[in-house]
Amino acid sequence: MESKYVECARVFKALCDENRIAILEQLKAGERCACVLLKNLDIGQSTLSHHMKILCESGMVRCRQEGKWTYYSLSPEGRERAKRLLDEFTAPSPAAETDAAFAAAGEEALLCR
Repeated sequence: MESKYVECARVFKALCDENRIAILEQLKAGERCACVLLKNLDIGQSTLSHHMKILCESGMVRCRQEGKWTYYSLSPEGRERAKRLLDEFTAPSPAAETDAAFAAAGEEALLCR
């Protein structure tokens, strides 16, 4: 089983490139063939393949083969998982709220021990 950090890194890596963001935006309109995605991007086929591999590995995009064509679509489950991961890693923990309360009460010295 992979660590939650590996999963999180895989998901957020998919969102850290302007071409991948553009691909996700195209897929919001529905399933697209790789050739259609290429028409709207200023990249080559091998670069598209690289980006699609990252997006598919993140779970945010799914693919299916039909003959020699590959079709891509957004994964609702992957989208929900990405939202959960963002919440999990950015929501304050109960300990952080306690630390903030101590700091507000002038108890900074207790926090640094």
